[in-house]
Amino acid sequence: MLSEANGSIAGAGALLNILRDGQARTRAELVQLTGLARSTLAQRLDALLSQQWIIPTEEAISSGGRPAIAFTFNRTARVVLSADLGATHARVAVTDLGTTVLAERAAEVSIDRGPEETLGWLQRTFEEMLAETGHRPDEICGIGVGLPGPVEHSTGRPVNPPIMPGWDGFPVPEWLGSRLGAPVLVDNDVNIMALGEHWAARPEADHLIFVKIGTGIGCGIISDRRLHRGAQGAAGDIGHIRVASALDTVCRCGNIGCLEAVASGAAMAARLSADGVEAEDSRDVVRLVRGGNTHAVQLIRQAGREVGDVLASIVNFFNPSVIVVGGDISEAGEQVLAGLREVIYSRSLPLATQHLTITASELGDRAGVIGAAVMVIEHVLAPGSVDRSVSVPTV
Repeated sequence: MLSEANGSIAGAGALLNILRDGQARTRAELVQLTGLARSTLAQRLDALLSQQWIIPTEEAISSGGRPAIAFTFNRTARVVLSADLGATHARVAVTDLGTTVLAERAAEVSIDRGPEETLGWLQRTFEEMLAETGHRPDEICGIGVGLPGPVEHSTGRPVNPPIMPGWDGFPVPEWLGSRLGAPVLVDNDVNIMALGEHWAARPEADHLIFVKIGTGIGCGIISDRRLHRGAQGAAGDIGHIRVASALDTVCRCGNIGCLEAVASGAAMAARLSADGVEAEDSRDVVRLVRGGNTHAVQLIRQAGREVGDVLASIVNFFNPSVIVVGGDISEAGEQVLAGLREVIYSRSLPLATQHLTITASELGDRAGVIGAAVMVIEHVLAPGSVDRSVSVPTV
């Protein structure tokens, strides 16, 4: 309980945090929950109402006497722009503050076109989608972007991304934010996928690993229900862990023996192509698997084992309750999951796998854009951020 007696008075942001669960509450209920004086509570409510972060409910709540007005979180107060930029394709969305998708687009966009051309396309797409949904630029509370490479989250700048020529150190937040007039948060694409999957499909999971197997390989880590980025934002980069089966294979990062060099969608497509089977990318590999191509099935099953071998060590070290597999290759379904499970359950400690669930992503291609929206929403609606956005008289 927050009370004036101990000197800890709830600010407007803390009050909004209580109302974000969607339940309508009266002034009396909020006084009981927070321990605030009615006058202090009224000031906080007025501040939130002035910014439309909350709204009175349409129906007043009655307990037998005079009906009392209740207040609830206003999910439509602002909109969020989110983008999941992959190596070869992109998904872009406009959402409300509850991550409900208001508009969405998918397109073939190669990240190797460089930052200005790619972000220019993203800017135009966002502007078109805002117009489609009837929203103005001043209604944007923030923009979330996922990139397929290492990102220093504190600055939003890519750092030596192997498959993104021209992007190293590029000021993505400044470039995009100055053109759209809103704050921009940038993260690795697998991190935002982990956020999206946890938020929408697995909120009960305290410890979750999201593994993306597509053009590259990486994982996002949810620890104690929070995204773990590590000291510089490089946590989860399992694609460049050295594996025995790849000791003679050169990876795109320049090292030899990386997991990504043998188990990614790009590596499998290259192997199929070398053997005379038409395949250019991850989606072609999945298409061949679904069509019953024996070679593709064998490759994808072995890729599952290779990734499973790395994840077995992570399961022993981190002890997650859920491993979620996403990315293009996950669309091959049980073929890749079977390889993963085979190795993880045989090589991890029994205690670590006793209640472990290994499953495909429920959000699929949407995990990234939902996660990018969550990243923005959690930042904008953090109590400190809300307090700074409203004017509350000092009590």
